[in-house]
Amino acid sequence: MIQDTFGRVHDYLRISLTDVCNFRCFYCMPEEEYDFTPSSRLMQADEIRSLAGIFVDLGVKKIRLTGGEPLVRKDAGKIILSLSELPVLLTLTTNGTRLHHFVPVLQQAGIRSVNISLDTLNAKKFVDITRRDQFMEVMDNVDLLIRNNFHVKINVVVTRGLNELEIKDFVEWTRNVPVHIRFIEFMPFNGNRWSSDQVFTWQEILDLISQHYQFDRLDDELHATAKKYQIPGHQGTFAVISTMSAPFCGTCNRMRLTADGKMKNCLFSKNEMDLLTALRKGDDIVPLVRECVGRKEAALGGQLTPQYQKLQPDFIRNRSMITIGG
Repeated sequence: MIQDTFGRVHDYLRISLTDVCNFRCFYCMPEEEYDFTPSSRLMQADEIRSLAGIFVDLGVKKIRLTGGEPLVRKDAGKIILSLSELPVLLTLTTNGTRLHHFVPVLQQAGIRSVNISLDTLNAKKFVDITRRDQFMEVMDNVDLLIRNNFHVKINVVVTRGLNELEIKDFVEWTRNVPVHIRFIEFMPFNGNRWSSDQVFTWQEILDLISQHYQFDRLDDELHATAKKYQIPGHQGTFAVISTMSAPFCGTCNRMRLTADGKMKNCLFSKNEMDLLTALRKGDDIVPLVRECVGRKEAALGGQLTPQYQKLQPDFIRNRSMITIGG
């Protein structure tokens, strides 16, 4: 069991397979020309399996694969199948563009739930956000997964002045399609030019939706980050991840492993533990994992505050989102 000094048991590991992505979303990867991590400094497939196995031995029950875009990695299929041999719930977050190549692999690996990042239902705005013209590929792959009985969650980063007026359109999507929309408050990371006035809050999202629909509050799972809702008669659901306006750190059970093998005990932590170097030297990883979790702050990496309006992003020490993993 991996437990921090606040009594929180950590049994959920998010592993970034790569910092490479075929999109260039401003809040994740601000620069078009980006220096990706050299392959030699990335975790190799066998190293990912070894580290994941250590975490599972310590009590991890769920692993989510992220990126970058995890499915652009050439050995992504091999990694997915290797990790599926572990006694964990294996899931995936992707931008959706390459899913049609991986449905058989996901099925073989027992992955039944996939998160797809999609911030607009407007094809032109999609190009503005991602700097890539692949909207239809994503939509086609959402349909493909649903036809193959996957549980599909859509992650929507809501940014004031950009896409908050599309919230109603996303909710309407849940009427006849069993898709699960998750609205995410815009968060600050290195280089994404965050400002507090761009945050469209949980309450503002609910207020906007309530102008058009009546909805019910659903029960949330243990350790849930998303507050879930459903409109009576709709096949799908919607939820809000309120990191900025109503943090949920008290029940956090998450750890992160970056593509270059650094462990983060919080999305916003400034300190990291280099597990990959230790693994390559033959050192014992377990004490490092416990030490990293033992240093975890009570909330928001000790850097942010629920009074997000007072945050000064230039003083936050962290990575860009793409180098942490979604």
